[in-house]
Amino acid sequence: MTCKDLWVINSVMPYRKTPLVTDEVYHVYNRSIGGYPIFLQNSHYQRGLDLANFYRFDKPPLRFSHYNRLPDSQKNEFMEKLKLSPKRIKIFTYCLMPNHVHFLLKQLIENGIANFMSNIQESYAKYFNIKEERTGSLFQSMFKAVRIETDEQLIHVTRYIHLNPLTSYVIKNMDELETYPWCSFAEYMGQVNHGIVDKEEILQYFGSVNHLRDFTMNQVDYQRKLAQIKHLAIE
Repeated sequence: MTCKDLWVINSVMPYRKTPLVTDEVYHVYNRSIGGYPIFLQNSHYQRGLDLANFYRFDKPPLRFSHYNRLPDSQKNEFMEKLKLSPKRIKIFTYCLMPNHVHFLLKQLIENGIANFMSNIQESYAKYFNIKEERTGSLFQSMFKAVRIETDEQLIHVTRYIHLNPLTSYVIKNMDELETYPWCSFAEYMGQVNHGIVDKEEILQYFGSVNHLRDFTMNQVDYQRKLAQIKHLAIE
């Protein structure tokens, strides 16, 4: 391979300066290109969560699109077998927003996070483009990943992710957040069960679900003000 070939590859393929290390935890997020809405209705959000559930496992024997065409009985049987296979990542928290996604992930195998995000973004983009009769990329070329370095950072990022629908005024109040089905806070509160969250490692910092709820509520107004300040700075 010539120097010119390498230059072409590097100019096309995004390069991640910070490596994603196995057994470390990361706040992972990405936005749509141009900030356009990518979750327009409940079925879109559900597709996003179904993909996260499917691709958290390493090397599924089928693509999600093929799996999704199976009869329900075969789908159930397939998923029961898939749950016995190794995971790429653990999902501690998630939130799907109208034009972006947040995950708090622990990488379990090499390239686990990169493969997880690549699979769900590519699969969702194909699905969305067919449904909405559009073409082209849907997500920004490279997702962002911030390593969690302390226990304090872990619990504050958990709260930040869980408060996103409320601080962005997608929903109106804390009661709605507890039942909002596209954020893992509702899973922690026992209101929905998508079955994709590993709760134990987060709950051990709080002792009970009620303490997690109180901790989350404690910063709603502050996080809203912070979001407004960021918006003004961007403008």
